[in-house]
Amino acid sequence: MNIGVFDSGLGGLTIFKELLKKLPQYNYIYLGDNARVPYGGRSPAVIYEFTKQGVEFLLKKNCQLIILACNTASTNALRRIQQEYLPVHYPDRRVLGIVLPSVEAVAESGTRRVGIIATWATVNSGSFVREIKKINQEIEVLQQAGPLLVPFIEEGEISGQFLEGILRRYLTPLVDANIDSLILGCTHYGLIKEAAEKITGPGVRVISEGEVVASKLKKYLARHHEIDKKLSKKGKRQYFVTDYSQRYQDLVKLFLGNHFSNGHKLKMVAL
Repeated sequence: MNIGVFDSGLGGLTIFKELLKKLPQYNYIYLGDNARVPYGGRSPAVIYEFTKQGVEFLLKKNCQLIILACNTASTNALRRIQQEYLPVHYPDRRVLGIVLPSVEAVAESGTRRVGIIATWATVNSGSFVREIKKINQEIEVLQQAGPLLVPFIEEGEISGQFLEGILRRYLTPLVDANIDSLILGCTHYGLIKEAAEKITGPGVRVISEGEVVASKLKKYLARHHEIDKKLSKKGKRQYFVTDYSQRYQDLVKLFLGNHFSNGHKLKMVAL
């Protein structure tokens, strides 16, 4: 059995990269729904349907555990998949999101005022605010949408004055509000963590989701031996996308670095 990684486009590769670094022994199947990217501006109903189709594909590929490596999917579809879909169709499988690990990391850090920068869909869902308040009502949460960041990152602009100008525009209101932690609430943003830290300064802890998710998954599998023992540990990787282009292949290399070798191929599938 495999670990599945579902991505609405590209950003989930930052999560996948950290999983490969911290948990390289497992067999993984990655699915990027890049034909329908972005999910961020779509309705919750459409996001759920697209996510469910991706989850179904991975379940049929013998994935015992699936990570929704997309904040938009995690905030708009995860609960329904866990509560409505899995119990009926695959009661012995698990689907996990990436919001809760970051929220737990914030709570554990002792923060009092946290900033969230994410897509419009994630901000409007209120999921980060809701989950943080469940853990600690006293933490003040400020949100900021950053819709221009994803296009810049996908053009390979992960540093420099143009990116910094846009990022500063989004982060300045949060910094001026004296946040002490910042969650990069879009998977793409893991690639611009250093640029964000430059703007927020040393007094703000910047949380990149990939690092947190990988650490939390390692602990999760240590607690759930019944799941871990079902997972194959041969270090195999399979990559599937819903639309193939050379540009996308190049972007996968940008996001994964040395973890994506010339021997790895992207296979196109229809959902």
